[in-house]
Amino acid sequence: MRVIDLRHAFALILSCAALAAFAAGPGTYRMSTPIPKDITTPDTVNTRLGMLRFFDGMPDAATAQKVYDNLDFQRGVDVFLKAMPAASVLAAREGIRSAGLSGTTIGITEQLMDARSLFLTPNTETVYAMAWLDLKSGPLVVESPPNVLGIVDDFWFRYVTDLGNAGPDKGRGGKFLFLPPDYSGDPPPGYFTFKSKTYGNLIFWRGFLVDGDPRPAVEAFKKGLRIYPLSQAASPPRQRFVNLSGKPFNTVHANNFHFYEEVSRVVQEEPADFIDPDTLGLFASIGIRKGQPFAPDARMKKILTEASAVGNATARSILFASRDKGLLLYPDSYWEVAFPGGSHEFLDGSLRTIDLQPRFFYFATGITPAMARKMVGVGSQYAIAFRDAKGRYLDGGKSYRLRIPANAPAKDFWSIVVYDGQTRSLLQTDADFPSIGSQKKGLTANADGSVDVYFGPKAPKGKEANWVQTVPGKSWNTILRLYGPLEAWFDKSWRPGDIEPM
Repeated sequence: MRVIDLRHAFALILSCAALAAFAAGPGTYRMSTPIPKDITTPDTVNTRLGMLRFFDGMPDAATAQKVYDNLDFQRGVDVFLKAMPAASVLAAREGIRSAGLSGTTIGITEQLMDARSLFLTPNTETVYAMAWLDLKSGPLVVESPPNVLGIVDDFWFRYVTDLGNAGPDKGRGGKFLFLPPDYSGDPPPGYFTFKSKTYGNLIFWRGFLVDGDPRPAVEAFKKGLRIYPLSQAASPPRQRFVNLSGKPFNTVHANNFHFYEEVSRVVQEEPADFIDPDTLGLFASIGIRKGQPFAPDARMKKILTEASAVGNATARSILFASRDKGLLLYPDSYWEVAFPGGSHEFLDGSLRTIDLQPRFFYFATGITPAMARKMVGVGSQYAIAFRDAKGRYLDGGKSYRLRIPANAPAKDFWSIVVYDGQTRSLLQTDADFPSIGSQKKGLTANADGSVDVYFGPKAPKGKEANWVQTVPGKSWNTILRLYGPLEAWFDKSWRPGDIEPM
């Protein structure tokens, strides 16, 4: 009897232990298996969002709200960085329209681009002509003159074509036909024909000075530039031109909440599939959707206002304080390249370097392969400097010297232009043109053919012709441009000096 009682007692103990295990939690039922800790969520998780709380993996209401606020914020920052091309093109359109470029009117900087205009990193050594191509009413014909550098980019700042020296006309000039995205049928012959993915397109040209004089380029533009509907090709209307020189107008996108309103305007104007579904879905996640007003509530507007501030800070950090050593033109210098790897699409083999797109579009206007790939004697090449030889930001209250060695590898010319760190536009000083170049009259060369360029609030005595004024209390940066770059630039047998503090 005692043995039987002991067996019953032992069974009773096992049963109680099993019941206790079941009561303690999962993992002891008939179908239970071991659960890896890595796939579970603790009841509390301390994060940068604060303490997140869960009931067996289920977020409580406060946690869900924190997560959604953060998700909307992250997507707002992502939209700021990804949608910059669209906002930038819209700002360019609105800016030139405010200067009088309605319809097919063409603007020309007859006395060059000066510092009154807010325009992302223009040069001051070529004559610009620019216009807006609106294809909603049908195809447009563009007659382009010889010996120019022209670009057409769509409303997402995607490259459509070059015109002129780097284009299919090979600098001889010709008639170009631009078709809207919904065009069907066969286009007429006799044109260089391109179909854009968007209705809106930005077009601009650069014409060259002759002995420092812009008038020959202006005359060539007025003689050879025409934009008109294909429907009027048999009898084109008279072309209207507007002089943009000396006009203050802004072509730079917003860095605050208004940025998202700019993006929404582009989405409303363009076809529903003008960009990929994933990006359109990203826009929709913060309330930007075609056919619907962009009207965020107070909560969402507050989040997007902060997201635009962080997005702007991110873009400025990617541009001015890059952590990508591959951007350095030389390993022992602070000159940077515009297009690492020579791709205007920011491709590195089979992948796209996602920081390079906002870096470029936050800084520049217009994109073309002619700026990126090796084209000896054609197009242009660029070197960018944000820092001096010691790695410090360029300071408008200090003085510097830059040596351009002899025999600069530029078939046409070289130039150094100074820009405002805030606006990325021409630095506003007492000078119309904050720049120095090989075309400047009175430029002094050294005995060995090199040229010293000076920067600072005051010109060094006797060096006034080689000096670019800067502004105390303001940052600045510069671009070295080579038009018609030669082999010595590409093989790096020639290189500019660093910007040395004086």
